[in-house]
Amino acid sequence: MTGSASATTLAKRTPGANDRIRMGLIGLNGQGHVHLRECLAERDIEVTALCDVDARVLSQRAMEVRRRRGRRVSQYGDVRDLLADARIDAVAIATPNHWHALAAIWACEAGKDVFVEKPLSHNVQEGRCLADAAARTGRVVVHGTQSRWDPVWRRDIRLLHEGFIGPIHQARGICFKTGRRASIGHAPPTDPPRRLNWSLWQGPAPEAPYCDNYVHYNWHWFWRYGNGEIGNQGVHQMDLAVWGLGVGMPVQVHSTGGRYAWDDQGETPNTQVTHFTYADGRTLVFEVRNLGSFPEAGNDVGNAFFGTEGYYVRGKGFHDYANAPIPVEEPPGPEQTRFGMFVAAVRDRTPESNPAPPDAGHVSAAHCHLANIAQRVGRSLDFDPATERFVNAPDADLLLTRTYREGFEVREA
Repeated sequence: MTGSASATTLAKRTPGANDRIRMGLIGLNGQGHVHLRECLAERDIEVTALCDVDARVLSQRAMEVRRRRGRRVSQYGDVRDLLADARIDAVAIATPNHWHALAAIWACEAGKDVFVEKPLSHNVQEGRCLADAAARTGRVVVHGTQSRWDPVWRRDIRLLHEGFIGPIHQARGICFKTGRRASIGHAPPTDPPRRLNWSLWQGPAPEAPYCDNYVHYNWHWFWRYGNGEIGNQGVHQMDLAVWGLGVGMPVQVHSTGGRYAWDDQGETPNTQVTHFTYADGRTLVFEVRNLGSFPEAGNDVGNAFFGTEGYYVRGKGFHDYANAPIPVEEPPGPEQTRFGMFVAAVRDRTPESNPAPPDAGHVSAAHCHLANIAQRVGRSLDFDPATERFVNAPDADLLLTRTYREGFEVREA
């Protein structure tokens, strides 16, 4: 990897059972603000440092820590400076998607354990690089698709894997979110706000003029920074679908859709249907709509699994094909918070203690990326899980990675 934070691997203590985990939080708006509040509520976490490229957001969050904990925290405008802070044991990353993998890789190489928001990566190659970096450095990396630590999901997916409704032959995921998904209109290029380090905000992405439609949320709908709805809310349901099926990468992907109804600046689809096929013939169907379908779906997001002896829908449970409920006698496990589980994984450092390891996060995020690539090139694509490249599709292979800005490259070690 290239970057000043990754040039030197720093010494790292492994916290013991009675040590508080000293956390640095990277990206403090939106989900990052949620991270801060959740970490402050964990007795085994000490929020030690904060980092954001927006000076106003950084100052507001530091004031919140001082108000709630009566102490100051270190403030950094550059992630590389935070990662050089030897006091920090672990980081939580809630930047825009295009920063997830690079910040996590730099953190691993700086000797920090990592909680990184979903999706694990902005493209397929950098997800593989992050999974490899975690293995190479021995750091704990947890990806933030939150259902992985839900006790009902953990029980029910284990039952699926044990054949509770027979072998699973198909999974379905839906993502019909509408909140904050209306037309974003058009905004011209302009000077960035003085409080915002626009160059660092872009980080690995190709340099572009600032636009108010990028900061702080609508970057999701631009290919430079986001992955559309399938990589925003959809990655949660994608992760569940892949987890429940118990599969790795697909061998074929077909995806259709577009950005319908809205005359706006956004680039990513607001309507998308994707079909994945696996080497053993099983399938996954995934549907995204931002224009609404709630009465049809019964919910705005969800998952279903179809076995030879019945089906499962979260919220409705297991049924046979006569629609009779199949009771589950086993109660779910105890409730745990996501950062409580992160602390447990950091302390225990075994595969069993990490409910959302980076290899799993890579596969789930890659499904979203593969769907977007197939939609963008406009045809079905064959994929080789061993090489993680398309078969005889050089135009699609180009979209498995990106051209990085100097100093922010994500490459194989």
